[in-house]
Amino acid sequence: MRHPAEGVLRRLLDEPSGVAVVDRRHVADCPQCLDELVTIRQDADVVGAALACDRGEDADVAAGWRRLSAATTGPAGPAPRRAAPRPARRSSGLLRRPAAAACAVAVVLTGAGAAAANDWLPIFGTQQVAPVGITATDLVALPDLSAYGELRLLAEPGIHDVAGAAAAAAETGLDVPEVADLPRGISGDPVLQVGGRTSATFTFSAARAARAAARAGGALPSPPPGLDGTSVRLDAGPGVVQRWTSDAGAPALVVGRAVAPTAFSSGVPFDAVRDYLLSLPGLPDELAEQLRTLSADGSTLPLPVPAEEVTTTSADVGGAPATVVATRDGTLAAVVWVEDGTVTVVAGSVDDSEALSVARGLR
Repeated sequence: MRHPAEGVLRRLLDEPSGVAVVDRRHVADCPQCLDELVTIRQDADVVGAALACDRGEDADVAAGWRRLSAATTGPAGPAPRRAAPRPARRSSGLLRRPAAAACAVAVVLTGAGAAAANDWLPIFGTQQVAPVGITATDLVALPDLSAYGELRLLAEPGIHDVAGAAAAAAETGLDVPEVADLPRGISGDPVLQVGGRTSATFTFSAARAARAAARAGGALPSPPPGLDGTSVRLDAGPGVVQRWTSDAGAPALVVGRAVAPTAFSSGVPFDAVRDYLLSLPGLPDELAEQLRTLSADGSTLPLPVPAEEVTTTSADVGGAPATVVATRDGTLAAVVWVEDGTVTVVAGSVDDSEALSVARGLR
């Protein structure tokens, strides 16, 4: 069994959206890796405590080094870490290596601070999409999420034009899809736009939810232990979009690719959050039932579609399961699929067969 390297586990704490889905899923199911993750988090906490300085205070490198040394080394040598031996494939003294400690000091000096997101654990990683039909009545009935807690936008994508595929790849780190053959009536070079990572948190409030339930004429179900005050963070992107116009000058084809959405919890598992939120008064029953049928392991991303206006079918794109959405009048179509941690979309003023042809021909 291949275990992710120590650096991958470190990144899972600092920048989880940058870790491949396969590695996140492995860690979630591997006791050995989870054990390593706990130790690495403890290391990060030691660095944060040893090198922290008050806001507005100039960094004191010498003092920080002394605190770091005291935190990781006792009078008789390095402080004991744990009773059980660690696997030989990873070092047992991350913070006792001078280079690693020096790097930690450099992080503070550059203003990045101590390790971020130390308390977040992955609970959702998109591996596939599934259509969820939404009616106009559902949209009206959907409760405002802010009625159940605090929603905060941490990072906006900052969408902007770029000069070409090379620039888009450099900014996003993604392979920019290359269209082999454009549908009839579409020609020329596309306009390219890129966006950075988007991140938002939702912190559940039992008090707010109780008031919302009362307004909806129902009683708030008892929250599972630990849910009140728990935060869930959603990350998505970066991404790139290519947009073609038709020969008549109207928007005609869009091909987009982005790092698939992932979610992280400050303490409550995905299924507990999902099941409880779906039980709250105010959510349309039919919509809630559709969402309950999705994979409970946190790997299926709901794709809301206007049920009265479109049809959905399944297809295969390069071995990956895809969802095909087409308007009932045949004027618009889209193909959406997930592969290797990225979600790709082909959409435009084409029929479903043309959209599929473009999707299957991407290079």
